[in-house]
Amino acid sequence: MSCPANRTRETRVRSLTPMSKHLPEPFQSWFSQQGWSPRPHQFAMLQAAEDSVSALLIAPTGGGKTLAGFLPSLIELADGSCEGLHTLYVSPLKALSANIAESLSRPIMEMRLPVRVEVRSGDTSGARRKRQQKNPPHILLTTPESLALLLSYPDAATYFSTLKVLIIDEVHAMAGTKRGDQLVLCASRLRVFAPALRINGLSATVAHPSAMAAWVSPTGQSADIRLVKAEDGVRPDVHVLLPDQRGYLPWAGRTGLGSATAILAEIARARLTIVFVNSRAQAELLFQALWKDNADNLPIGLHHGSLDAARRSRVEEAMARGDLRAVVATSSLDLGLDWGAVDQIIQVGAPKQISRLTQRIGRANHRMDEPSRALLAPANRFEVLECEAAKEAVLHHELDGEPPRAGALDVLAQHVLVTACSGPFFPDTLYAEVRQTAPYSQLSRADFDEIIRFVEDGGYALQAYERHQRLFRDSLGKLWVRNEQIIRQCRMNIGTIVDTPMLRVKSRRGKPYGEIDEYFASTLVPGDTFLLGGELLEFLGLHDTTVQAARGRGKDPRVPVYGGNQLSISPGLARHVREILHTPSAWEVLPKPVQDWLSLQASRSELPGPENFLVETFPHRGLYYIVAYPFEGRNAHQTLGLLLTKRLEETGKGPLGFVANDYMVACWCVHPTGAMTEMFSRDLLGGNLTDWLAESAMLRRTFRDVAIIAGLVERNYPGREKNRRQMTISSDLLYDVLRKYDPDHILLRATRLQAEEGLTDLGRLSAMLDRIQGHIEHVTLSHVSPLAVPVLLEQGREKIKGGEGEDYLLAEADKLYALAGKA
Repeated sequence: MSCPANRTRETRVRSLTPMSKHLPEPFQSWFSQQGWSPRPHQFAMLQAAEDSVSALLIAPTGGGKTLAGFLPSLIELADGSCEGLHTLYVSPLKALSANIAESLSRPIMEMRLPVRVEVRSGDTSGARRKRQQKNPPHILLTTPESLALLLSYPDAATYFSTLKVLIIDEVHAMAGTKRGDQLVLCASRLRVFAPALRINGLSATVAHPSAMAAWVSPTGQSADIRLVKAEDGVRPDVHVLLPDQRGYLPWAGRTGLGSATAILAEIARARLTIVFVNSRAQAELLFQALWKDNADNLPIGLHHGSLDAARRSRVEEAMARGDLRAVVATSSLDLGLDWGAVDQIIQVGAPKQISRLTQRIGRANHRMDEPSRALLAPANRFEVLECEAAKEAVLHHELDGEPPRAGALDVLAQHVLVTACSGPFFPDTLYAEVRQTAPYSQLSRADFDEIIRFVEDGGYALQAYERHQRLFRDSLGKLWVRNEQIIRQCRMNIGTIVDTPMLRVKSRRGKPYGEIDEYFASTLVPGDTFLLGGELLEFLGLHDTTVQAARGRGKDPRVPVYGGNQLSISPGLARHVREILHTPSAWEVLPKPVQDWLSLQASRSELPGPENFLVETFPHRGLYYIVAYPFEGRNAHQTLGLLLTKRLEETGKGPLGFVANDYMVACWCVHPTGAMTEMFSRDLLGGNLTDWLAESAMLRRTFRDVAIIAGLVERNYPGREKNRRQMTISSDLLYDVLRKYDPDHILLRATRLQAEEGLTDLGRLSAMLDRIQGHIEHVTLSHVSPLAVPVLLEQGREKIKGGEGEDYLLAEADKLYALAGKA
């Protein structure tokens, strides 16, 4: 039974007077006891509830955003008249749901509200799930995957019929992702079961408010949602942290280990510091470097997604108790958990995105009325520029990031099957429902019908195989699931996260250490040592899908390399870096070695700027080099390097290779390279890339992920789990079959689209080629330029291991810089 409509309406009209200075009792008294006054944006969310409209709240960290989201629900539930599920809260993290449940329990207990709050995730026991199904709580906290699972059951319509509010937290972290696509499709289902459902989105960092409002909106239209913006918080206290006087600011590299001593000194000055890094391997290396110099034995923890869950929990609990002075963390601590008295954050390595840095800075202090302290520790000289640019952007409240893209077709395929598992449906009805979401608002009927056909029987090339026959149509045109086995398999494979296959690492006695990438594990031989969780482990062997290890000693350890792309610098941040480069008056804040480096570049060559596109050519060690400075990010530059070498090959220049980083790309050839204008013409993105994509291992890996999400390849079967090799063989065979017999299959199109949008940054590259036409500045030099030194060092870096290799790189950098300084 839901809240009685008349009684609820009277309560709202009487008690929710948002722009007055009063809340209904006992809420007013509770706020007073905390020493708080409700903020305007909290009242605005109450007004949206009173007006029965959905809302998107954008508020800085520490501004009471979560309380603003739940306050209308708590007030509506306060009189005890509501039965059944009233509010559904969805977040991207299981840990965040548990943290919110704990935070909500305090006001509920202190005000003695008749409200029951529970969490539903993959860790929830079977007994509790059954109890939640029979006796739903008033407020349920869950994740997109668990929500999709709930919607796959036949009683979903009854279970969600009482639902009044859907709260989506950390909207910025889900919009534009496949998990976000899954969530908005689930929200469209919920609106079918509860037509009056209000959707409230919560976020601290939104670069495109209108597009994000449309994403949250129950109709997919921004006009149908109320945008609530809180006042900006106090400007953060942000500084760039350089290595101490003994340190050396590297020319290249991304680890930032040279700043370990300076970082440790900052940790010693604060109660609790989160040291953010950009990768799990970097986290392991920096953790070791900090402990190596930690003469005072300051308690420092390590937190990343490949550590055992129990180890992560212990670190989180120690943070909350105040037992740690610092935690080295990846994005595993990015989102809105309140970890107690965090005094400061230190970002090691350039942040790559302004919004990402803003989110991380918000982990410090966690109070809107006091400045958050942050230090940025660049890993190399170019990153000094990037950190300064990011600092200025954050201080001016700038944000970056692309608006949410169109919905992924493989996610839609999974949703179609999940919908069928809950009961039969008419395709016309589901199409109209899906088009009510912003990501799928432009979905063509032809593409929808192809997805339906794929889920129904696999499509033209696969329809003869019984295992792909999953749906059937009755005489009325309704689609039904064929049997219970298909339903069981669907539920076991719900979700859009396709991680790089990982292997569990355990001791012989079964003690868990964490996980490592399966490829990295395949390179180990018994006796090798590696770092995981800050411990030195010795590889003993591989047993089934478990890596057996023991405490190691002596040997130089290896660091696990985890799958995934390097995060690329955002367009907004890159623009700021180009502006700094082209504005000598802005160099005053830079350390003297960087100022000298840029001044030498200006005298020996040119400087890249906001308008010009600099390309340098010069001979070096018997070869001919092209170095271009697009500032479009590592992924786009990798693609650009591939295309340039193809074109150089076609023109007989004898290319031998290329290397790229976030700022530039370099190619080297046997013969002189000639004019550059035609080399970077618009037609560079031609058939070469299409042919390469079709044959590349990258496209096969992308297809594997698409096939898993769409349900063409199952990760799990009842009673057993598929390993990576089995999934790869299955997806490779299917990829070859579809390319040969059905080249326009909907999943092949989804694969190509994903590769073009994400892995290769084709859109960004295409926009760059359009922008630079008529602005290409080709400088011919007699030897390497100062600005090209970092990328030339990247050329040999992958082949160099250990301390002696680093010494060689330092000597090589000095030689190159000396050469660059010659007139």
